[in-house]
Amino acid sequence: MPTRTERLSGGLIGLLVGDALGVPYEFRAPHELPRPELIEYAPPPGFRHSHPGAAVGAWSDDGAQALCLLASLLHCDGLDLRDFGNRLCNWHQVGYMAVNNHLFDIGIQTSEALNRLRAGTPPEESGGAEEWSQGNGSLMRVLPLALWHRGSDAELVRDAHRQSLPTHGHPTVQACCALYCLWARGLLEDAGDAWGAAVATLRELYRDQPVHLAALNDQIRPEDARTPGGSGFVIDSLFGARHAVEAGPYEAVVKAAIGLGNDTDTTACIAGGLAGVRDGVGAIPERWRTGLAGWDEVAWLEAGLVGR
Repeated sequence: MPTRTERLSGGLIGLLVGDALGVPYEFRAPHELPRPELIEYAPPPGFRHSHPGAAVGAWSDDGAQALCLLASLLHCDGLDLRDFGNRLCNWHQVGYMAVNNHLFDIGIQTSEALNRLRAGTPPEESGGAEEWSQGNGSLMRVLPLALWHRGSDAELVRDAHRQSLPTHGHPTVQACCALYCLWARGLLEDAGDAWGAAVATLRELYRDQPVHLAALNDQIRPEDARTPGGSGFVIDSLFGARHAVEAGPYEAVVKAAIGLGNDTDTTACIAGGLAGVRDGVGAIPERWRTGLAGWDEVAWLEAGLVGR
């Protein structure tokens, strides 16, 4: 069984590797993708890379924002939305935490929210809360919070909601982030049915939060058997990751996530982080760990996370 340290490292590296592995295949339908055995950082000959300007093995906006969150948590020893928001703006403007400071694949909802944040809107209010503002941009980055957090489940849920606010304020998005964090915590603690336990805990914690309870029960509907998809809709991303995590060990998980098509980097990031927590860093293929572009520049964040 992996140690706690191996699970923490696996979560962080697993999300970055999943993100980077999915980058070349984004925006493609499942039938347009290479066979699973051909999925690597560099796509097979004849397959057009979705982001040809990105370095081979580079993570995208998903990984960069997750690193912004972890850096802020370690620096502030807590979730400080102003510090976190400033780091997101620095990423958006100058490529902070992006590989080679190269930005690509920035979501529309995130970009608009960070423009509002820079214009003076408080980080608690800058994220859109409209019905159409239910993208996966805050779900894809939230795992470091679950890995870092030492507080109660209620405190973890509260902070999962809050970290979403600078870019995504819709209660359904917040509830997806909270469910994901509790799920990751269960995997970190080697709980038997981590998903089921997370759902039960969240439902209990939401008893006095009717808006979020309705989002959980009426929108997310965690007990439903859904057809997995790979879109950028936050619920689709959550259930796509759930489907992928059941595919087997780490490599099978991220390839199953990419196989859903469309938002391949995000689905593989969300699922890869969970598989890394569950299986430990040693389960991530060495070729992907050593080929991860930009890792030397951010390895100090892993040291800070596991050394707490």
